[in-house]
Amino acid sequence: MTSNIPVRLLRSSSSCVRALSTTSTNIKSSFQKSRPIFVAATKQHVGKTTTSLALMSGLQKRFPKVGFIKPVGQQHVTVHSQTLGKEIQVDKDICLLKEQFHLDHIDYRHMSPVIIPRGYTKKYIEGKVSYDEQIRDIETSFAEVAKASDVVLIEGTGHCAVGSVVNVNNAKVASILGASMLLIANGGLGSAFDELELNRVLCEKYNVPIAGVVINKVIPDKYDQTKHYMAKALLDQHNIPLLGCIPDRPFLGCPALADLENLFHTELICGETHRFRHYNVKDINLITTSLTRFLENIRSKHPRTLYICHVTRDDIILGFMSEFQRNRRENERPFEAALLVCGRKEKYVMADEVRDMFEGMHGAPVMLVEYSTHQAMQMIHDFTPKLNIDDKNRVRKAVEHYEPYIDFDELLRRTSVDS
Repeated sequence: MTSNIPVRLLRSSSSCVRALSTTSTNIKSSFQKSRPIFVAATKQHVGKTTTSLALMSGLQKRFPKVGFIKPVGQQHVTVHSQTLGKEIQVDKDICLLKEQFHLDHIDYRHMSPVIIPRGYTKKYIEGKVSYDEQIRDIETSFAEVAKASDVVLIEGTGHCAVGSVVNVNNAKVASILGASMLLIANGGLGSAFDELELNRVLCEKYNVPIAGVVINKVIPDKYDQTKHYMAKALLDQHNIPLLGCIPDRPFLGCPALADLENLFHTELICGETHRFRHYNVKDINLITTSLTRFLENIRSKHPRTLYICHVTRDDIILGFMSEFQRNRRENERPFEAALLVCGRKEKYVMADEVRDMFEGMHGAPVMLVEYSTHQAMQMIHDFTPKLNIDDKNRVRKAVEHYEPYIDFDELLRRTSVDS
């Protein structure tokens, strides 16, 4: 992706748009049924990837081969390219979509053409990354995916302006590829519409048609109200349809223990078989009471509770272990509690005798976290878990929840080459 070739002088805005329109026409001519669908959000954490999963599932029911590409990515992972016969880096969402939907007709090398790692922006501004090379990589990769597919789903990075500093923002890329935009926003009315408007204006600048809007994470009690007024406002002001209004399902935002392993850069010291058990942040319980009160709590509270204690609380740690053993011995309700043991490594260390006792405790998840209890709770509270291919249960439930609420017939009508 990088080169020592200086960045060429960019064209003026008007000539740039004319050039994009010409390119778009050439690319669109390769499609017989539908223009590519470009998914962008109004901001982070609104469910763009989850919506893309549902879209892919629905499109695969309607087309023999659905292509997927993320033209500009940020967080990347290493994968093996079959056609290149070597390891390459791609955006992490590429792995999720390719493996989940068995997109064997396209190779990794064409699914993630531009990656923006740390330091990339500075190199671009210094002229060490070529604008023309970025565009060429995006166009070439897209052409390969389009050639092998009946329709192409494109996932952007964040809102429509993301990537502007290196001249490949989502709206511009959508224009280059001749795509129609599907905008994703979080539930609500006023604030959601305002955020959508900022993105709509940028799409308008680049002559990108907006196929529609999907509103995610709508409060169930306000579902009918949100759906009615958002649909009316979009149609009345811009003739844009509301293609999906999806009620919130808190489970999809609950971190699994595997997510917490990544968050705290650690691993479970026992109970590894339950790495993908999810815990509601509202059910976190910081233990500051006596052992007696803790045991009363763990026996009476919701069974799937995430407990947090300090590493110096040997009584709580041993009490948790003994309660698990008692529960298993007496065949009571499933033991679904988990324990985070916190403490700065430079000050506190779990006693070897205590740690040795975890050997053989295969059913009770315990994690040792090198942060204070306050820091750990704050980090969990601020954390937004992302979908990944290993958490198959959450991915499946996300698709099952989202897909029925999306109007695929109207989406395909709006993205038809004849519309």
